[in-house]
Amino acid sequence: MSPSLAAEDLSMFGTDPWWLVVVKAVFCFAFLMVTVLFSIVWERKVVAWMQLRIGPNRHGPWGMLQSLADGVKLMLKEDVIVKRADKVVYILAPIVAAIPAFMAIAVIPFGPAGNEISIFGQRTTMQLTDLPIAMLYILAVASVGIYGIVLAGWSSGSTYPLLGGLRSCAQMISYEIAMGAAFASVFLYSGSMSTSAIVEAQQDRWYIVLLPVSFIIYVITMVGETNRAPFDMPESEGDLVGGFNTEYSSIKFALFMLAEYVNMVTVSAVTTTLFLGGWRAPWPVSTFWEGANHGWWPLLWFVIKVQLLLFFFIWLRGTLPRVRYDQLMKLGWKVLIPVSVVWLMLVATVRTLRNENYDFADIALYIGGGVLALLLLSFVADMFRGRSKEEEPAAAVGFDPLAGGFPVPPLPGQELPAVPRRRSRQERELIVSGGVNTQSDDGSLDGKEASDG
Repeated sequence: MSPSLAAEDLSMFGTDPWWLVVVKAVFCFAFLMVTVLFSIVWERKVVAWMQLRIGPNRHGPWGMLQSLADGVKLMLKEDVIVKRADKVVYILAPIVAAIPAFMAIAVIPFGPAGNEISIFGQRTTMQLTDLPIAMLYILAVASVGIYGIVLAGWSSGSTYPLLGGLRSCAQMISYEIAMGAAFASVFLYSGSMSTSAIVEAQQDRWYIVLLPVSFIIYVITMVGETNRAPFDMPESEGDLVGGFNTEYSSIKFALFMLAEYVNMVTVSAVTTTLFLGGWRAPWPVSTFWEGANHGWWPLLWFVIKVQLLLFFFIWLRGTLPRVRYDQLMKLGWKVLIPVSVVWLMLVATVRTLRNENYDFADIALYIGGGVLALLLLSFVADMFRGRSKEEEPAAAVGFDPLAGGFPVPPLPGQELPAVPRRRSRQERELIVSGGVNTQSDDGSLDGKEASDG
């Protein structure tokens, strides 16, 4: 990889006839829909396997048509609009959430930027379009999609959906900053914001190897951005009934679920493009098969990588419990953002030294040693900080949970008042019918007989 920043060549894009653009757009839409239908069934099957259950097995062979049956069921259910809802915003919210989810796939490359394939006799690229600022376009589209969730919570006219919408907004703000810093590290090394140019820059080495911290940060933020477990606080049924979509039913509810799964596919495609070599064949295949990165084969490698990342989403949901909201915010603001900013400074320093023709091995040694030292110091500091907090517990402050007219949970440092409880069954005596002098079930005399004795 040349130390100088490479200028992207986008001359191959924007030259397709109109009918070919329509074909590519339909393919992108169909790719997302088919992947979503498969992902829903796959998620239910994998989680059932993890929990030693059978999973869907009724609709179609091996239950593969279960997600299609769910979609038909949702469309045939009664469409309810609550009385207190702002009807215009209430109806537009699921549309606002669903449409941006489909838009990001337009700049994702499924294959090389040359005339690799032929569609009805027309040579073209395996990508709908590309932009010099394609990654900024993806960031902008992902940010717009969150408005659908916020508007849905506000327009429902109910408390729990409003809380879910506010949680989603705060979650997006917390994780978008770290995601942008992870993107910036890729921009520094590829020298471009074009998706096709970023994949071309990974010809010798994938960025998951070169920028592992950026990859880890983006994987965490993409789970938070899609509101998936363990970061699914906007729709936490444990304390919000159902979150922002509590008051929705029928096709509008289906649009929210569709947006969630399409966003999963989109962020998986972005992760593949930025860090996993995009459409390039994996290392063992590319060494002995020269044609693995030509023709229609790149589409196969791209789909395999996306499916592996979708399995990662499912694996997280079946493994990790939901985190508390304060833990979610602490991870975003106190861990991810500082780490991403420090890592971005390190990447910029290494990039500058490479441009000055310094030895990369020495740079990697120094940077790696510094990072390990910082991690060690932070671990020790956190350990002693936690121990000091355990040794000196803060004095609990009592409060009245019904002071405002309705029950509220205690804040950190506050303690609920003691609740009077009746004695346990072992402490209570068994009273039976009969005379005054009776014996309890354990053979002891009652109080009157003991006093007479």
